[in-house]
Amino acid sequence: MTTKEIKEKLEVLVDPATNKTLGETAAIKHVGIDPEKKIVILIIAIAKTGGDEEKQLRREIAKICKLDLGFNGVKVQFEEKRKIESIANRNIKFIIVSSGKGGVGKSTVACNLAYALKRKNRKVGLIDADIYGSSVPQILEMKHQYPSANAQGKIIPFEAFGIEVMSTAFFAEPGKPVIWRGAMLNSMMNNFFYEVNWSPDLDYMVIDSPPGTGDIALDLRTIVPDAEVIIVTTPHLAASNVATKAGVAARQLKHNIIGVVENMSYYINPVNGQKDFIFGSGGGDKVAMELDSEVIAQIPINQPKHHLSLYESDEEVGKIYDDLAALLIIQE
Repeated sequence: MTTKEIKEKLEVLVDPATNKTLGETAAIKHVGIDPEKKIVILIIAIAKTGGDEEKQLRREIAKICKLDLGFNGVKVQFEEKRKIESIANRNIKFIIVSSGKGGVGKSTVACNLAYALKRKNRKVGLIDADIYGSSVPQILEMKHQYPSANAQGKIIPFEAFGIEVMSTAFFAEPGKPVIWRGAMLNSMMNNFFYEVNWSPDLDYMVIDSPPGTGDIALDLRTIVPDAEVIIVTTPHLAASNVATKAGVAARQLKHNIIGVVENMSYYINPVNGQKDFIFGSGGGDKVAMELDSEVIAQIPINQPKHHLSLYESDEEVGKIYDDLAALLIIQE
């Protein structure tokens, strides 16, 4: 009995979750034989792992291998097909933009970082994971639309300024709050990574995470364990104290911290051209010191010339974001 013959015998089995055969979905990823123990070793990708569907398929596989083919046993490793084929399983650099509290401009930093990477000819996606305080579509000047799906049932991401975008705001009614518990948050995060038809050639995925250290931070650790984190704070020491906690949480979740961005760092007084430190100073340096990291950008208070919240390369703030993007690209 060869592995090819075993595969042919198993390919007629039906995945109960899809009602398609394992042959139709190319589900059998590996077939091996342990000649000493006389057992079959399998890796199979199915639509849904766990539950009654997997148990049923496991019994049918065991029946064929043991009763029909005469093996002593079978070892099956089931993998979830959508996870194998998802963006989370590609060679993409995931950047989580995090903060300890709201109101520090985290989403603005995430959007401008994505836009700066796009200006440097990188293919960029942007996930708005700030479920309760979603603002990415507004920052990117996007009109509310409900998502559509392709022929395979995958969600088609929207595009703005050359960036592929997905946000909870597209699934909710305009102006209505999102009132969800943890299980629904987890489901939405899974959809963003496993059910969206992201372009296959993305270089970066920027993730605008919610402030704090709740359920979504844990979900992101599970889905993209190799993500890197940028911590956003303001110069005010009250904000920096909370930002430090977000950084400590990132470390506990085994994420690498790229550095600290101090937003609203200062204001250039138009009268004398001097820096006015409206929100105090030292917050970014304090966070960086406590996290054994560094301040990688200080963003002044300013109003974009060309857009609602995005800066272009011909603006001083735009140049700062270009430098930040260049820092990430150097690390590729």
